[in-house]
Amino acid sequence: MPQPNTPQQVKLDPDYTIWHIGFYRFFGGAAVLLLVFGRHGNPYRGHNTRLLIIRGFTGSAAFLSLITAIRLLPVSTALVIFYAFPAFSAVCSYLIYGERISKAEIGCIGMVIIGIGVLFDFTLEGNFFGQLMALTGAAFAGLTVTLIKTLREKNGPVIIYLYFCTMGMAVTLPQFAMAPLLPPTVMEWAMVLGIVFASIAAQLLMNQGFFYCKGWEGGVFMSSEVIFTAIVGIAFLGDPVSWRFWTGGLLIFGSAVAMNRFKTNHLKREKQLRAAEKNNL
Repeated sequence: MPQPNTPQQVKLDPDYTIWHIGFYRFFGGAAVLLLVFGRHGNPYRGHNTRLLIIRGFTGSAAFLSLITAIRLLPVSTALVIFYAFPAFSAVCSYLIYGERISKAEIGCIGMVIIGIGVLFDFTLEGNFFGQLMALTGAAFAGLTVTLIKTLREKNGPVIIYLYFCTMGMAVTLPQFAMAPLLPPTVMEWAMVLGIVFASIAAQLLMNQGFFYCKGWEGGVFMSSEVIFTAIVGIAFLGDPVSWRFWTGGLLIFGSAVAMNRFKTNHLKREKQLRAAEKNNL
């Protein structure tokens, strides 16, 4: 079966390296945030600046690793390996915060990975370095979403993303400056601007969402984005609606629903226990 013609496969010209793509995203994101929010005081003033910087670097490493993997591997291979990041997040949550994960929740993470594999007709193809980059991206993404748990206690979604863009810009600027490249066509400018503004919207919503859930839980919910990717391919790029779309989509969506159910039941039990303890006093 041919690989889905997903938006990730509609890539910029090969002359654009990962450093160009990364710089456009990070510089554009920082510029927009500073323009909108920088008029009301110091936009970099936040709580736990050290952790904000660390999260910025780990997030940048995750993004650049994924872009490298997509350049070297079939998109399906890169995405399935990368979307193992909720598993890495669960490990990081245990090591950093001592959070435990139940067998049912582990099953939800596994179901997401299987669903993505079915959706994109996964086969382990491509060179070893590309696979290593996808796995590295997953590890950094898992650590990144875990760190947001602490940052969201006293920081808003804007400052978290601003530090991410600033750190990413610092990483990519030296390589970009050695071989600067500006989009020569209106279409490429549209693609670059699309990357910038879509990333801003997605990251701000993600940072806000992690205020209400654990990192690995958010990772499971975020995995549903591959369903929307497939829908875009079907609606705009002429991809067929195959059994893989329905089966993989249902597995991914079902895991998110199950995770939400587990969370609701857990909160309900905690509320009942607190009420029982209060009545016993």
